[in-house]
Amino acid sequence: QVQLVESGGGLVQPGGSLRLSCVASGTSFTLYTMGWYRQPPGKERELVATITGGGTTNFADSVKGRFTISRDNVKKTVDLQMNSLKPEDTAVYYCKAARTWPSRNSYWGQGTQVTVSS
Repeated sequence: QVQLVESGGGLVQPGGSLRLSCVASGTSFTLYTMGWYRQPPGKERELVATITGGGTTNFADSVKGRFTISRDNVKKTVDLQMNSLKPEDTAVYYCKAARTWPSRNSYWGQGTQVTVSS
């Protein structure tokens, strides 16, 4: 069982920056691919970025060059640094932990609101 707690959301002006953090509890953190997803108002949840236990990253085209994802396997944290924020980045951001070995499991955090507005 993994529990995820996000923090760092808030209101920011266009062009500004925010850093989201997710802390995981439980064991075998390095077996999990950690990810950030978001759900804009009235839309479906979508992938933002993922990072494997070994540090391989993947980003949605809409955030490439603006967002970075990092993890600390000792502290069991995953961060999303968001720069050059746009109004269309407004969404509830969710942290996700997923693995396929030794069993297929996935867990979600409760979400944190990010609002980009002047």
